[in-house]
Amino acid sequence: YKGMLLTYENLIDEINKLRGELPMEVKDLEDEIEGYNTRLQAIENEINDIKDDINRKRNTQQEAAALLKKYEKQQENVKNSREFEAINKEIELQELEIKACDKKIKDAHIEIEEFELQKRNTQSLIDAKQEILNLKQKELTVITEETAKEEEELMKKRASAATSVEPRLLMAYERI
Repeated sequence: YKGMLLTYENLIDEINKLRGELPMEVKDLEDEIEGYNTRLQAIENEINDIKDDINRKRNTQQEAAALLKKYEKQQENVKNSREFEAINKEIELQELEIKACDKKIKDAHIEIEEFELQKRNTQSLIDAKQEILNLKQKELTVITEETAKEEEELMKKRASAATSVEPRLLMAYERI
């Protein structure tokens, strides 16, 4: 029975050799795709953050434009040159705020374009890896289906043969 146990083990090993590195390759590809999906989500989060920032800048622009109108109206009712200068400074400040927001919005749109490019490139990588993964999974499925019955039979025979071996020897064998 010791010889039979070894024979069954060798036959099971042969079946595993047929699968080769395929199970590990499939797992590696799945992990790689998961990493790309995580990267894709991070890029999407960055884009959303930038869009939120753009909205805040537009709100700031609107507030500055409203203040600008208010100061221009106040400028019509000035009583002295000191008041006129103060209002003029406020008008200049609001105009600068509007221009600064415009620049930041333009920069943000450029940044979004860069992230969109990264997103497209990452999606291309995902698609390519997914295609390879699908092929390897099909190949592994075919091999597994072809050998499943044989492996199951061999495992049963091995288990049966193992019951006939002295427990102490079986433990030593399995440890090795």
